[in-house]
Amino acid sequence: MHASTTYQYAQTAQDKAAPARHGRLFLPAVAALVGAAWLASRYADYTPGSDLGYSLGVAGGIALLLVFLYPLRKRLRFMQAWGASKGWFALHMACGIAGPFLILVHSRFQIGSINAGVALASMLLVAASGIVGRFIYVRIHHGLYGTKMTLAQLQAEVGLSTGDLHSKLSFAPQIEQWLREFEAIALARPRNVLHGAWRFLSLGMRGHRVCRRCTREFARVYRMHARAFGWEAAQQRRHLAGGKAFIEDFVAGAQRVAQFSRYERLFALWHVLHVPFVWMMLLSAIAHVVAVHAY
Repeated sequence: MHASTTYQYAQTAQDKAAPARHGRLFLPAVAALVGAAWLASRYADYTPGSDLGYSLGVAGGIALLLVFLYPLRKRLRFMQAWGASKGWFALHMACGIAGPFLILVHSRFQIGSINAGVALASMLLVAASGIVGRFIYVRIHHGLYGTKMTLAQLQAEVGLSTGDLHSKLSFAPQIEQWLREFEAIALARPRNVLHGAWRFLSLGMRGHRVCRRCTREFARVYRMHARAFGWEAAQQRRHLAGGKAFIEDFVAGAQRVAQFSRYERLFALWHVLHVPFVWMMLLSAIAHVVAVHAY
């Protein structure tokens, strides 16, 4: 790989890593919130019916109601002029996390009645469904807040898989061969439904192995060239980081193109299942509120 190419990828690798790091922090952050709710339920001195517990329940209920503003904005024409869609979606995500957290703290992980148990179970089911939906969403959209992409747009965006791979890896033909083999496997038409499902599930693991194998080979070949030309250590580190980023981009691009259509179908199925869960949560929450104030 030419020095200019590795320098370019070294410069952009850090920018690309930031959104990926944020995505990886999502699940640990959710787990931390659940842990904090459990600690509060175990050690804090209040009950769901106390002033504090009641206030937490009201706050959680309001947050869950605010979740509905984003789908309403998409469907009601007069609301579509109220600010950018990105902000509404961010509010939708934030309230979808804050609402269940506050309700868990309010309930202290206890089920006092049947209607409370149904409401809590429905809310947790919707929250879990939302986390799954977020995972699928980012794989068929331009980032978390971007518009939905098409397969043609994705193929153009990850043009590494069809571009000048040979010119960039002319000094390392073994790496080029391994990457081409992975691309062929990823994009090949599945023999049947089971084969397609297995490839979809295992492609990430296979891509990870290819990345490690190619990165090790790239480092070995590159250091041979670096010693021959007397390049400085700092320059070598930049170029090695750029080569690693290039390999990872190629593998991730081929993988995204191969899995895009299936993620589209999964997202459509998720949406069909998610909407009834939301209505079940809303109705059970209304029943719980009515029961609390009636008795």
